[in-house]
Parts: sequence; C-alpha cells; structure tokens
Amino acid sequence: MAKIQETFRNIFKIHELRQRILYTLALLVIVRLGAHITLPGIDSSVLADAMANSTSDNLFGLYDLFVGGAFHNAAIFALGIMPYISASIIIQLMTAVVPYFQKLQQEGEEGRKKMNQLTRYGTVPICAMQAWGVTVHLTNLAPNGIPVVPLSIQGIGFTLSTIVILVAGTVFMMWMGEQITEKGIGNGISLIIFIGIIDRFPYAILDEYRLLSSGQRNIIVEVMILIFMVFIIAGVVLVTQGTRRIPVQYAKRVVGRKVYGGVTQYIPLRVNTAGVMPIIFAQSIMFIPSTVLSFFPNSEFMQSVAGFFEFRSVTYSIIYAVMIIFFTYFYTAIAFNPKDVADTMKKQGGFIPGIRPGKQTSEFIDNILTKITLPGSFFLAIIAILPAFVSGFGVSGQFASFFGGTSLLIVVGVALDTLQQIESHLLMRHYDGFMKSGKIKGRR
Repeated sequence: MAKIQETFRNIFKIHELRQRILYTLALLVIVRLGAHITLPGIDSSVLADAMANSTSDNLFGLYDLFVGGAFHNAAIFALGIMPYISASIIIQLMTAVVPYFQKLQQEGEEGRKKMNQLTRYGTVPICAMQAWGVTVHLTNLAPNGIPVVPLSIQGIGFTLSTIVILVAGTVFMMWMGEQITEKGIGNGISLIIFIGIIDRFPYAILDEYRLLSSGQRNIIVEVMILIFMVFIIAGVVLVTQGTRRIPVQYAKRVVGRKVYGGVTQYIPLRVNTAGVMPIIFAQSIMFIPSTVLSFFPNSEFMQSVAGFFEFRSVTYSIIYAVMIIFFTYFYTAIAFNPKDVADTMKKQGGFIPGIRPGKQTSEFIDNILTKITLPGSFFLAIIAILPAFVSGFGVSGQFASFFGGTSLLIVVGVALDTLQQIESHLLMRHYDGFMKSGKIKGRR
C-alpha cells in the first residue's frame, strides 16, 4: 500500500504527466455528462417507464453497455463512439483490397493522416444511418399506449433534428478521443468505451441484488456461475498475455578496434497481438444489422430476420465468434509485419539460427505467429459469446455482459495499457512505477 501511495505522489510531481491525466479525466467527465442529456422532444417520464419495463439481455442492452447508458437515456451521445470504429474497420479492410488505400498505408505519417481523415468522413454517413434507426425506434416506443415522442412533435422536423444532434454528438466524442490520445494519457477511443462500461458496473450489481433479494435468483447457482466466469476470464487473460520468444543472433563485426554484435536477443511474439480490438471491431459490425432492422418495426418478415441476430441466438453467437477470429488475424497482420522485422534483422546482421535471412526468416516468423494466434483468437471468441449462454441460466443480461465476456476483457486490457503509459512517464524520469518488476514493466 505504501508503494502505491508513493507512486501516486510521484505521478503528481511530474508536471506533464499530471496535466495529461487531469486533461483526460476532464474530457471523460464531459463524455459522461453527455450520456445524461436527453434529446429534445423526448418525454423523460414516459421514457423512464419504457426503459424500466425493457430487458437488458438483448443487442440493444449490449449496445447500451458500450455507450454507458446513453442509449437507455436517449441522450445526445446515444450512439457513442461505435460509428467511428465501424468506419475505421471499413477503411482498414480497404487497405487489403483497394490499391489507393494500400498506397496510403505505405506513405508513412502522411498516409496515416489521410486515412484518419477519410475515417472521419466515413463516420458521418454511418452515424446518420444509425441515428435514423434511433429516431424510428423512439417514435415507435409507446409504453401503455403513451408515445415517448409526443404525436405533436413526431415528423420530419424531429427526425432531422435528432439525426443532426446524434451525428454531432458522435463527431464531438470522436474529437475528444483523438485529443485524449494526443494530449492526454492512454488511447482515447478505448478509454471512452472503458468509462462507459465502468459506469454500468454499479447498476449491474444493484439489479442483480434486487433480483436475489426478491427471490427471483438462486444464490448458489449464481455464485457457481460467477466463479466459472471468473476462471474463464483468468484463463483467457493469462493465455492472451503469453508470449513466445524467438532467439536472434547477431554476428560479430570488427570496426577498427571495436567489436559489434556477437550477442543473442529475442523477438517476443504475443499470443494475442491484437489485444481487445478484434472484439470491439466485431461488436461494432454486429450492431449494424439491428440498426437496419429497426427501420421496419411493423414488418413481420424483418422481425423474424431480426430473431437471427438476437443477442442469445445461436446464429448471433456463431457469426460473432467467426468475426472475432477473423479480426484477430486481420489486426495482427496490421500491427506486426514479419517482412519488416526480417528486413530490419538482415540490415543489422541478425539471423535466426538455422533459418536463412530474408524471405525464409519472414516466412518462419509468419508461420509461428499464425500458429500462436489461433488459440488466442478462439479464447477471445469464447469469452465474447459466454454472456449469451450464461444469461440463459437466469442471470440478468447486464450482469452477465459485464462479468462474463467482452466488457471485463476490455476493462482489463485498457487499464493495463493505460498503466503502461503512466509507468513509461515515471521511468523516464527515474521514478518507480506501480511494479518494480513483473509483466507490466517487463512487457514494455
């Protein structure tokens, strides 16, 4: 405890780090405030009645978890940052098939800035489409026959104003996320999702406590399920944080009287190079069908199709799991390029024992990376679809989603990455971090 207190004191001794943390916290407070400002034209009391009778064990409940209750509140930040992530996925997929985007990817910093700009542009139409779906959903929401949006307000004016406000809210959140990444601490987009999930934690505990106290839940079964989920989460975290080290030898070079090389170093290949991004990517894509289907609330055919994308359906789980496995490999290919590593090793006189430098080294690294990524992708898929199965045992959807799958994994991943950045600032100024040894320091 004394060590942690000393570390926190050291954090606030460093002016730049202190400013970055306070700046990040200030923007995250604005994000949470925006999640409680209701859209104009909404009858708040009727909305509260409608949401009190709604369940959280569906796709809208899961979306609401990611945006920190903003969708539940029909707030100006109801769409969260998910449209931006969807646009980012589309742009990154384009780099694999469209020559123009491939060229941008190879242009370094300038190309990255251009792709970021295109991602911002792509966010607007995606957000507008989802905002339109929200307006349709709200206008058709009428608990006890009383519409959430009064009939006198419904119309083209309400639809257009709501779309504009929701699009502006998402664009503003996108800007805040970029500002946190640039001027704050941690990854801004991930932290916005992180703070939204954390906000729902007390509500999940409170809802489950009420159900238990009313006798609607069996405490023994629930404890067993919770223990099972904790073990699964612990196993996945341990496996996905594991690494395999490849030895690299550097040949001796004599320049004048100095000898260079002659040492052995290691390339650490992580089992889960992609981190939690595959889950975030796959989840944002899975929200799109529900948005499109929300345009047709009175169509029996469309509602039957929506059943295949229901949160607890087998179809949803299979598609979701396959997408996570795909995005794990896709994001790993973007984050780690074996060819670049092999070329760098060759230029520096390094080689893997028994493997020829150049193309064979690249293929060797790629082969190992492909094999160790497979278990990581499967564990990510299992942990993501686990809440759908757990909720079938009577556990509330919000509680299962937070403790049994995507949410907890994102919280742990983002927290570790942010701690690593804080420790980097501390160690650069010769302060101890939160751990003098261990994975947080060692992985850096």
